[in-house]
Amino acid sequence: MKPIETQLYDCLDPLDSECVRRETEDVLREFFPDYDGTLFRKAFEDVEKLFNGRYPGFRASNTRYHNFEHTCSVVLAMVRLIYGGMVRGDTFTEHDCRKGLLSALFHDVGLIQDVDDTQGTGAKHTVGHEERSIQFMRCDLEGQLSDEDIDDIADCIRCTILAMSPSKVAFRTEAMRKMGYFLGSADLLAQIADRYYLEKLLLLFEEFQEAKLPGYDNAFDLVLKTRNFYQDVARKRLDNEFRGADSNMLYYFSKRRGIDKDLYRVAIERNLSYLDKILAECGEDLDMLMAKLRRGNVLE
Repeated sequence: MKPIETQLYDCLDPLDSECVRRETEDVLREFFPDYDGTLFRKAFEDVEKLFNGRYPGFRASNTRYHNFEHTCSVVLAMVRLIYGGMVRGDTFTEHDCRKGLLSALFHDVGLIQDVDDTQGTGAKHTVGHEERSIQFMRCDLEGQLSDEDIDDIADCIRCTILAMSPSKVAFRTEAMRKMGYFLGSADLLAQIADRYYLEKLLLLFEEFQEAKLPGYDNAFDLVLKTRNFYQDVARKRLDNEFRGADSNMLYYFSKRRGIDKDLYRVAIERNLSYLDKILAECGEDLDMLMAKLRRGNVLE
């Protein structure tokens, strides 16, 4: 009988936000036994309140693709890359790691509307939401970090701007440049390796439509172009712009989990293989395609 292989979500489900937060502490304590997670815990609590509509002055998050689960997925991928980097020999201080994790935590909060913004959803802020995220982060962390530290976090967040090369970001230190590359990589990996990525593309199209982003005529068109997006945009950005930072994942899974595979790459390959399979079966039959994208009740 063939043994059951460990899958990415067997390790930790990002829907469990408390487990994600604890994993960040456990990982960093392997390298920094006296790690102080107070600031990150407080920021994590603030961002969770923000997404859930319990942060004064803001509405609850109403973007179904870029939700708190996505944020937790990115935080988790970020701490795994940090761990892998340090196993390989990267030298980071505890404070470097804290700033990197904070950048992952705040990277998409700009998609949340304030209480007076009652038209549509936060998706309308898609273009430019990174600077809105930075603005919120500056306010939330004011007085808790130096101006230089907050600027470092802002630089990392700018690495998630898909239309901008990270080479345009003037990082203050080499360590923060690597953190920025980790965040840009984590944002892509967390999405494309999601076990329900293909279903969630239909939710992403809703956000694109409200944001009036060009390039996709309908949800089916977005699904059709997904493999090309991975190969021509995401993979090139990971390999070239972020200098292969995602290769650190293998060191995380090998050293911390005892698994000699990069489970993100495995999950991505599985998603793309399933996509190829259903597109071959469905042709241009959108109803048939939708019938095959019903896993996990995501669309409900």
